[in-house]
Amino acid sequence: DGADVDETSGNLNMTTVAVRTNMTLVQALGRWLTTDDTLVPIEQVLPSGKSREEVQKQNAAAFAASESNATISAMNYLGKPVETMVVEVSEDSPAEGVLRPNDIVTHIDGEEITVPGDLAKKVQDKEPGDEVTVTVQRQTRTEEFEVELGETPKELRGANDGAKAFLGVTSVAQPAGNVKVRYNLTDIGGPSAGLMFSMAVVDKLSPGELTGGKFVAGTGTIDAKGTVGPIGGITHKIAAAKDAGAEVFLVPSKNCAEAVHDKPEGITLIDVESLDDAVDDLKAYTSGGSPSLCEG
Repeated sequence: DGADVDETSGNLNMTTVAVRTNMTLVQALGRWLTTDDTLVPIEQVLPSGKSREEVQKQNAAAFAASESNATISAMNYLGKPVETMVVEVSEDSPAEGVLRPNDIVTHIDGEEITVPGDLAKKVQDKEPGDEVTVTVQRQTRTEEFEVELGETPKELRGANDGAKAFLGVTSVAQPAGNVKVRYNLTDIGGPSAGLMFSMAVVDKLSPGELTGGKFVAGTGTIDAKGTVGPIGGITHKIAAAKDAGAEVFLVPSKNCAEAVHDKPEGITLIDVESLDDAVDDLKAYTSGGSPSLCEG
Protein backbone atom coordinates (compact mmCIF):
# COMPACT_ATOMS: atom_id res chain seq x y z
CA ASP A 1 0.00 0.00 0.00
CA GLY A 2 1.06 3.60 -0.55
CA ALA A 3 3.27 2.92 -3.58
CA ASP A 4 2.77 2.21 -7.26
CA VAL A 5 3.15 -1.52 -7.86
CA ASP A 6 4.13 -3.11 -11.13
CA GLU A 7 1.81 -5.56 -12.86
CA THR A 8 3.40 -9.00 -12.88
CA SER A 9 2.63 -12.44 -14.28
CA GLY A 10 4.16 -15.85 -13.75
CA ASN A 11 4.82 -17.29 -10.30
CA LEU A 12 7.28 -16.56 -7.50
CA ASN A 13 6.44 -19.37 -5.10
CA MET A 14 7.90 -20.06 -1.68
CA THR A 15 8.08 -23.67 -0.51
CA THR A 16 7.70 -25.33 2.87
CA VAL A 17 7.74 -28.78 4.43
CA ALA A 18 5.25 -30.27 6.87
CA VAL A 19 6.17 -32.27 9.97
CA ARG A 20 4.15 -35.18 11.35
CA THR A 21 4.83 -36.56 14.82
CA ASN A 22 3.26 -39.03 17.27
CA MET A 23 2.72 -41.68 14.58
CA THR A 24 2.64 -45.36 15.37
CA LEU A 25 5.32 -47.62 13.89
CA VAL A 26 2.80 -48.96 11.37
CA GLN A 27 1.78 -45.44 10.31
CA ALA A 28 5.40 -44.34 9.97
CA LEU A 29 6.35 -47.39 7.88
CA GLY A 30 3.25 -46.93 5.74
CA ARG A 31 4.15 -43.34 4.89
CA TRP A 32 7.78 -44.29 4.26
CA LEU A 33 6.73 -46.98 1.77
CA THR A 34 3.94 -45.11 -0.04
CA THR A 35 4.97 -41.42 -0.01
CA ASP A 36 8.04 -39.23 -0.45
CA ASP A 37 8.19 -38.62 3.30
CA THR A 38 11.53 -38.88 5.11
CA LEU A 39 11.69 -40.36 8.60
CA VAL A 40 14.00 -38.54 11.02
CA PRO A 41 14.61 -38.77 14.78
CA ILE A 42 12.22 -36.59 16.77
CA GLU A 43 15.25 -34.77 18.23
CA GLN A 44 15.85 -33.18 14.81
CA VAL A 45 12.42 -31.57 15.00
CA LEU A 46 12.03 -31.00 18.74
CA PRO A 47 15.48 -30.35 20.25
CA SER A 48 16.16 -31.91 23.63
CA GLY A 49 14.69 -29.86 26.45
CA LYS A 50 12.30 -27.95 24.18
CA SER A 51 8.54 -28.50 24.19
CA ARG A 52 6.44 -28.41 21.03
CA GLU A 53 4.99 -25.07 22.17
CA GLU A 54 8.45 -23.56 22.67
CA VAL A 55 9.58 -24.72 19.23
CA GLN A 56 6.40 -23.35 17.63
CA LYS A 57 6.97 -20.02 19.38
CA GLN A 58 10.56 -19.89 18.15
CA ASN A 59 9.46 -20.78 14.61
CA ALA A 60 6.83 -18.04 14.67
CA ALA A 61 9.46 -15.54 15.80
CA ALA A 62 11.82 -16.74 13.06
CA PHE A 63 9.06 -16.33 10.48
CA ALA A 64 8.38 -12.75 11.64
CA ALA A 65 12.11 -12.03 11.47
CA SER A 66 12.25 -13.43 7.93
CA GLU A 67 9.49 -11.06 6.85
CA SER A 68 11.35 -8.15 8.42
CA ASN A 69 14.68 -9.11 6.84
CA ALA A 70 12.98 -9.64 3.48
CA THR A 71 11.55 -6.13 3.62
CA ILE A 72 14.87 -4.56 4.65
CA SER A 73 16.89 -6.38 1.99
CA ALA A 74 14.36 -5.56 -0.73
CA MET A 75 14.23 -1.89 0.25
CA ASN A 76 18.03 -1.75 0.36
CA TYR A 77 18.20 -3.33 -3.08
CA LEU A 78 15.74 -0.74 -4.38
CA GLY A 79 17.43 2.15 -2.57
CA LYS A 80 14.39 2.95 -0.41
CA PRO A 81 14.51 3.93 3.32
CA VAL A 82 13.08 1.74 6.11
CA GLU A 83 11.96 2.21 9.72
CA THR A 84 11.37 -0.03 12.76
CA MET A 85 7.79 -0.62 13.92
CA VAL A 86 6.64 -2.37 17.11
CA VAL A 87 4.18 -5.17 16.31
CA GLU A 88 3.88 -6.82 19.73
CA VAL A 89 4.65 -5.97 23.35
CA SER A 90 5.30 -8.98 25.58
CA GLU A 91 3.12 -9.45 28.64
CA ASP A 92 4.85 -8.58 31.94
CA SER A 93 7.85 -7.16 30.08
CA PRO A 94 9.59 -3.83 30.76
CA ALA A 95 7.92 -2.38 27.65
CA GLU A 96 4.38 -3.33 28.73
CA GLY A 97 2.30 -0.24 29.40
CA VAL A 98 4.99 1.95 27.85
CA LEU A 99 5.38 1.04 24.20
CA ARG A 100 2.51 0.10 21.90
CA PRO A 101 2.02 -1.78 18.65
CA ASN A 102 2.48 0.57 15.66
CA ASP A 103 4.99 2.75 17.52
CA ILE A 104 7.92 3.63 15.25
CA VAL A 105 11.15 3.35 17.27
CA THR A 106 13.45 6.15 16.10
CA HIS A 107 16.16 6.34 18.81
CA ILE A 108 17.61 4.49 21.81
CA ASP A 109 19.57 6.75 24.16
CA GLY A 110 19.64 9.35 21.40
CA GLU A 111 21.17 7.00 18.82
CA GLU A 112 19.21 6.49 15.62
CA ILE A 113 17.35 3.22 15.04
CA THR A 114 16.71 2.34 11.41
CA VAL A 115 16.20 -1.43 11.34
CA PRO A 116 15.13 -3.97 14.01
CA GLY A 117 18.70 -5.23 14.24
CA ASP A 118 19.75 -1.78 15.48
CA LEU A 119 17.17 -1.98 18.25
CA ALA A 120 18.19 -5.51 19.24
CA LYS A 121 21.89 -4.58 19.36
CA LYS A 122 21.30 -1.51 21.52
CA VAL A 123 19.39 -3.64 24.03
CA GLN A 124 21.90 -6.51 23.92
CA ASP A 125 24.74 -4.07 24.64
CA LYS A 126 23.07 -3.24 27.98
CA GLU A 127 22.73 -5.21 31.21
CA PRO A 128 19.52 -6.22 33.03
CA GLY A 129 18.56 -3.32 35.26
CA ASP A 130 20.03 -0.65 32.98
CA GLU A 131 17.73 2.22 32.05
CA VAL A 132 17.35 3.32 28.44
CA THR A 133 15.61 6.24 26.79
CA VAL A 134 13.33 5.05 23.98
CA THR A 135 12.11 7.61 21.45
CA VAL A 136 9.13 6.69 19.30
CA GLN A 137 6.93 8.26 16.68
CA ARG A 138 3.35 7.61 17.83
CA GLN A 139 0.91 8.68 15.16
CA THR A 140 1.74 12.39 14.73
CA ARG A 141 3.63 12.82 18.04
CA THR A 142 7.20 12.16 19.12
CA GLU A 143 7.33 10.52 22.57
CA GLU A 144 10.26 9.73 24.91
CA PHE A 145 10.16 7.02 27.58
CA GLU A 146 12.58 5.86 30.27
CA VAL A 147 12.53 2.04 30.49
CA GLU A 148 14.40 -0.19 32.94
CA LEU A 149 15.50 -3.33 31.10
CA GLY A 150 14.69 -6.76 32.51
CA GLU A 151 16.14 -10.24 31.94
CA THR A 152 15.40 -12.33 28.88
CA PRO A 153 12.87 -15.04 29.90
CA LYS A 154 14.42 -18.51 30.11
CA GLU A 155 12.19 -19.90 27.35
CA LEU A 156 13.60 -17.33 24.91
CA ARG A 157 17.26 -17.99 25.71
CA GLY A 158 19.60 -20.32 23.90
CA ALA A 159 20.59 -23.53 25.69
CA ASN A 160 23.88 -22.05 26.93
CA ASP A 161 22.84 -18.40 27.24
CA GLY A 162 22.84 -16.57 30.53
CA ALA A 163 20.69 -13.63 31.53
CA LYS A 164 20.68 -10.82 28.98
CA ALA A 165 18.96 -7.46 28.85
CA PHE A 166 15.34 -7.62 27.69
CA LEU A 167 12.99 -4.89 26.48
CA GLY A 168 10.06 -7.08 25.47
CA VAL A 169 8.98 -5.96 22.03
CA THR A 170 8.73 -7.67 18.68
CA SER A 171 9.55 -5.27 15.88
CA VAL A 172 9.63 -5.43 12.11
CA ALA A 173 11.12 -3.33 9.38
CA GLN A 174 8.78 -1.46 7.13
CA PRO A 175 9.35 1.04 4.35
CA ALA A 176 9.53 4.58 5.69
CA GLY A 177 6.67 6.94 4.93
CA ASN A 178 3.30 5.65 3.83
CA VAL A 179 4.46 2.53 1.97
CA LYS A 180 3.27 -0.72 3.60
CA VAL A 181 4.39 -4.26 2.75
CA ARG A 182 2.04 -7.07 3.78
CA TYR A 183 2.81 -10.78 3.46
CA ASN A 184 -0.40 -12.80 3.22
CA LEU A 185 0.69 -16.16 4.60
CA THR A 186 -0.57 -17.89 7.73
CA ASP A 187 0.24 -21.09 9.64
CA ILE A 188 3.85 -21.10 8.41
CA GLY A 189 6.88 -21.04 10.70
CA GLY A 190 10.62 -20.71 10.38
CA PRO A 191 12.81 -18.40 8.29
CA SER A 192 13.06 -20.25 4.97
CA ALA A 193 10.62 -18.06 2.99
CA GLY A 194 12.78 -14.96 3.39
CA LEU A 195 14.40 -15.00 -0.06
CA MET A 196 11.12 -15.44 -1.92
CA PHE A 197 9.43 -12.73 0.15
CA SER A 198 12.23 -10.35 -0.79
CA MET A 199 12.06 -11.32 -4.46
CA ALA A 200 8.31 -10.66 -4.48
CA VAL A 201 8.78 -7.17 -3.02
CA VAL A 202 11.48 -6.32 -5.57
CA ASP A 203 9.25 -7.65 -8.36
CA LYS A 204 6.28 -5.52 -7.27
CA LEU A 205 8.21 -2.29 -6.69
CA SER A 206 10.47 -2.28 -9.75
CA PRO A 207 9.74 -2.00 -13.48
CA GLY A 208 9.29 -5.15 -15.53
CA GLU A 209 8.82 -8.61 -14.10
CA LEU A 210 11.46 -10.89 -12.67
CA THR A 211 9.75 -14.10 -13.74
CA GLY A 212 9.35 -13.27 -17.41
CA GLY A 213 5.97 -14.96 -17.07
CA LYS A 214 7.56 -18.23 -15.96
CA PHE A 215 6.78 -20.44 -12.94
CA VAL A 216 9.60 -19.80 -10.47
CA ALA A 217 9.91 -21.34 -7.00
CA GLY A 218 12.62 -21.17 -4.38
CA THR A 219 13.67 -21.15 -0.76
CA GLY A 220 16.32 -19.72 1.54
CA THR A 221 16.75 -17.56 4.58
CA ILE A 222 17.75 -13.95 4.07
CA ASP A 223 19.34 -11.40 6.35
CA ALA A 224 19.02 -7.63 6.31
CA LYS A 225 22.06 -7.35 4.04
CA GLY A 226 20.51 -9.67 1.46
CA THR A 227 22.71 -12.71 2.18
CA VAL A 228 20.90 -15.98 1.43
CA GLY A 229 21.32 -18.87 3.89
CA PRO A 230 20.67 -22.64 3.72
CA ILE A 231 17.50 -24.40 4.82
CA GLY A 232 16.27 -27.92 5.57
CA GLY A 233 14.25 -30.23 3.35
CA ILE A 234 15.66 -28.93 0.06
CA THR A 235 15.02 -32.09 -1.98
CA HIS A 236 11.40 -32.29 -0.81
CA LYS A 237 10.85 -28.64 -1.68
CA ILE A 238 12.28 -29.01 -5.17
CA ALA A 239 10.21 -32.14 -5.85
CA ALA A 240 7.04 -30.41 -4.67
CA ALA A 241 7.79 -27.35 -6.79
CA LYS A 242 8.36 -29.51 -9.88
CA ASP A 243 5.08 -31.35 -9.26
CA ALA A 244 3.31 -27.97 -8.99
CA GLY A 245 4.67 -26.88 -12.37
CA ALA A 246 7.82 -24.90 -11.56
CA GLU A 247 10.51 -24.88 -14.26
CA VAL A 248 13.19 -23.09 -12.24
CA PHE A 249 14.10 -23.19 -8.54
CA LEU A 250 16.27 -20.74 -6.59
CA VAL A 251 18.59 -22.76 -4.32
CA PRO A 252 20.77 -21.38 -1.50
CA SER A 253 24.38 -21.99 -2.51
CA LYS A 254 25.09 -24.15 0.55
CA ASN A 255 22.19 -26.47 -0.38
CA CYS A 256 23.31 -27.00 -3.99
CA ALA A 257 25.30 -30.20 -3.46
CA GLU A 258 22.32 -31.90 -1.83
CA ALA A 259 19.88 -30.42 -4.33
CA VAL A 260 21.59 -31.75 -7.45
CA HIS A 261 21.97 -35.22 -5.92
CA ASP A 262 18.22 -35.89 -6.18
CA LYS A 263 17.28 -33.34 -8.86
CA PRO A 264 14.06 -34.15 -10.75
CA GLU A 265 14.15 -33.99 -14.54
CA GLY A 266 12.84 -30.83 -16.15
CA ILE A 267 13.68 -28.23 -13.52
CA THR A 268 16.61 -25.80 -13.52
CA LEU A 269 18.40 -25.16 -10.22
CA ILE A 270 19.90 -21.66 -9.86
CA ASP A 271 22.67 -21.21 -7.29
CA VAL A 272 22.15 -18.04 -5.20
CA GLU A 273 24.25 -16.53 -2.42
CA SER A 274 22.49 -13.16 -2.19
CA LEU A 275 19.41 -11.24 -3.25
CA ASP A 276 21.52 -9.54 -5.94
CA ASP A 277 22.50 -12.99 -7.28
CA ALA A 278 18.90 -14.16 -7.30
CA VAL A 279 17.63 -11.12 -9.20
CA ASP A 280 20.51 -11.07 -11.70
CA ASP A 281 20.50 -14.82 -12.36
CA LEU A 282 16.74 -14.99 -12.74
CA LYS A 283 16.86 -12.12 -15.23
CA ALA A 284 19.60 -14.00 -17.09
CA TYR A 285 17.51 -17.18 -17.14
CA THR A 286 14.34 -15.52 -18.40
CA SER A 287 16.21 -13.60 -21.12
CA GLY A 288 18.04 -16.67 -22.44
CA GLY A 289 21.35 -15.83 -20.76
CA SER A 290 23.61 -17.95 -18.56
CA PRO A 291 22.64 -17.94 -14.87
CA SER A 292 24.82 -19.53 -12.19
CA LEU A 293 23.55 -23.10 -11.83
CA CYS A 294 23.91 -25.57 -8.97
CA GLU A 295 26.67 -28.11 -9.47
CA GLY A 296 27.41 -31.29 -7.56
